[in-house]
Amino acid sequence: MRGDRRRALGWVAALLAGCATPPPPPPEAAGRRWSGRLALTVHSDPPQRANALFELRGDPQAGELLLSSPLGQALAHVGWDAGGAWLQRPGAAREPYPDMAVLTETLTGAALPLAALFDWLQGRPTEAPGWARIHHDAATGRLHAQRTAPTPLVDLRLTWTPSP
Repeated sequence: MRGDRRRALGWVAALLAGCATPPPPPPEAAGRRWSGRLALTVHSDPPQRANALFELRGDPQAGELLLSSPLGQALAHVGWDAGGAWLQRPGAAREPYPDMAVLTETLTGAALPLAALFDWLQGRPTEAPGWARIHHDAATGRLHAQRTAPTPLVDLRLTWTPSP
């Protein structure tokens, strides 16, 4: 009887561990990878602020973004590819969106410049309509970008560990 209980507990532990482990990234998102902290402020009425740890994988065509609290609690899992974008929040159904611009605008009130963001993380000074890089140093892993048009004003700050 004792052996059966141990085996059952082992299976339960294995199943729970499997549920707690995030799924592996899709093959198209296995490219570049960055992790760090982000702060986003949308100067709307009332202002919206978000601070999170992030892990970003992929490129502007396909990838995923994992957001978590400073204590490591999962906040959101976002993915995108040629077919659209989706948002998965803990305990909620996956929400589909036509693309990342619509997803980020729906959530924050401002579409974030995904293609430019990937370039900025790699040290390329790409221009994004309505956005200005206030401070950009990919070598030390710091970015402050600001959207001035259209309103509302948006501040995006990222810090990350630069890739070797």
